[in-house]
Amino acid sequence: MSDQERLLDSAKRLLEGGKDARDDQAFEAAHPSDIAAILQRLPLDQQVALFRRLSPERAGEVLPGLDDTTLLALVRALDEAEVSRILDEMPAEHAADVVEELHRDEAAKILELMEEGHSEDVQEILEYPEHSAGRLMSPDFVAVREDATVEEAIKHIRDSIAVEQAFELYVVDGHRHLVGVVPLRRLLIADPATAVFAIREENVVSVPTEMDQEEVARVVAKYDLVAVAVVDRQHRLVGTITADDVVDIVGEEATEDIFRMAGSDAAELERRTPQQVALMRLPWVMATLVIELGAGAVIHYFDQTLGKVILLASFMPVIQAISGNTGLQSVTMVVRGLATGQVHLSRWWEPLRRQVQTSSILGGVCALVVGSVGLLWHSPAFGLVVALSMFASVNLSGFAGTTIPMLSKRLGFDPAITAGPFETALQDVLGVTIFLSLATALLSWLT
Repeated sequence: MSDQERLLDSAKRLLEGGKDARDDQAFEAAHPSDIAAILQRLPLDQQVALFRRLSPERAGEVLPGLDDTTLLALVRALDEAEVSRILDEMPAEHAADVVEELHRDEAAKILELMEEGHSEDVQEILEYPEHSAGRLMSPDFVAVREDATVEEAIKHIRDSIAVEQAFELYVVDGHRHLVGVVPLRRLLIADPATAVFAIREENVVSVPTEMDQEEVARVVAKYDLVAVAVVDRQHRLVGTITADDVVDIVGEEATEDIFRMAGSDAAELERRTPQQVALMRLPWVMATLVIELGAGAVIHYFDQTLGKVILLASFMPVIQAISGNTGLQSVTMVVRGLATGQVHLSRWWEPLRRQVQTSSILGGVCALVVGSVGLLWHSPAFGLVVALSMFASVNLSGFAGTTIPMLSKRLGFDPAITAGPFETALQDVLGVTIFLSLATALLSWLT
């Protein structure tokens, strides 16, 4: 039995009125993420009963681990006073995530019940755009004035460390402008009377509050940061973003891109009814349907060619599938490259050149295989048509799969949205058109 299964058994015994102290100890000692996973497997009334056994501090650690649907249902099932006490124990940025899920009236009541200072921090975070650095940052950080001494800085850290998580000591001037950073190791070995200003590093990496969270993740990865400072438009230090938050961003963005490429949305799995999901997907399905009807029109246009050589119909799905797969692979690589910063629009020709070279190899190998099959099944001329069609389709698919995401990004659209359903459907039309056009030209030449 896994640890999580044992924890679930302990939770069920507690809900049934069990008095075994070991169950209480196991539940209290469990990791917040494990408790959140257990809660999500229980009915709402049992979630509430189990959640109320937690201290406000412990409950504040568990809430961020819940999925949106469970979190919202659980918060609404609790008293507003209970929720406010829990949010007071949570970091402001995590409390803001919870408040954001609530209806405006519910959120206003809970914010009024919270401690004034913490409530103001939460409201300030919620004023920043969604998915921005300001929304993600923690307003808790350790900073000292530039005229402070090493001894004073260490004392400040000792006084602050109980409530703040410090990785580096930031240095600010009299107007809170960020002017440097002091690694803790350098601080500890410096003479106590030395001015912090003298041992600071001037080139401190920071991000503006308006920066998109995906760009924040790239900055942290580029400079191998454990935490990054967040500054406002006047370059005043307002918060920090830690690496563990960045890990969450990467996971969220990757999931979001995957769902968008499928013409869908990750949020539909948690919040939406089947009717809402259908309405969300319908525009993408209809757009794909219209494009695929184009392939049907092409086939109808060449029905005489198909009537003369019925074997052509056997190779059409192969060419469509291989070219579509090649295009989708290209789209995936470019979308990922744009997200991670490996693909730069200013040097668009580099991924395009690599893709052309790759598609030429893939197209050549596939063309050789299907051409050989066509030769054995029908004739050398038929094999040549199949081979040329495969080679052309694969290369055009690779070209389109590379250029469409970059063009979308240049025009200001999300490449993950524009690339998915359209790419596959477009390649179906291209593949059929190329294949049947070559076959028609060959038959005309032979006759």
